Amino acid sequence: MRHGKKFNHLGRKPAHRKAMLSNMAASLILHKRIKTTVAKAKALKLYVEPLITKSKNDTTHSRRVVFSYLKDKYAVTELFREVSEKVADRPGGYTRILRLGNRLGDNAEMCMIELVDYNENMLSEKSTKKKSTRRRGKKKSTDAPKAEATTETKSEEVKEEKPKAKAKKAEPKAEKSEEKDSKEENKEDK
Repeated sequence: MRHGKKFNHLGRKPAHRKAMLSNMAASLILHKRIKTTVAKAKALKLYVEPLITKSKNDTTHSRRVVFSYLKDKYAVTELFREVSEKVADRPGGYTRILRLGNRLGDNAEMCMIELVDYNENMLSEKSTKKKSTRRRGKKKSTDAPKAEATTETKSEEVKEEKPKAKAKKAEPKAEKSEEKDSKEENKEDK
């Protein structure tokens, strides 16, 4: 029975599981996103988020603790220099899991796990979206006179445009007659 055992063992013995999670966490920190199965991604999320939180406090002790988990000095350096600066104001939730579908070979559910602050596409979409300040419901009474004024001006514009269109149609005929006159003058000159 597995009473009180909260984490996924991933079908591996403890040493293999720790080595795998350490390797995946280092890859995630160095490359900012990795592709893996959903079960491994969920286990990795539980493994790496406390390390990112610890990296916010840059002391020798926290570096040694993180190194004991990651076992990769380049990943530790990257975590404390780059990643900790980007996530300084974020209170948690440093990773995102995006499901990709099933793997062809064994039909395992695949996903991409990434650091939230490093996805430029989603960050740009978030900045371009604006919240509308208008609420649904009854329109304000100040909007009604504006609407009437705009319909009046539109009708006036339409009336003005019609004579212009007739004038444009008349102009080409005048141009044709002018061209005929100029041709006749040219003949007379010869």
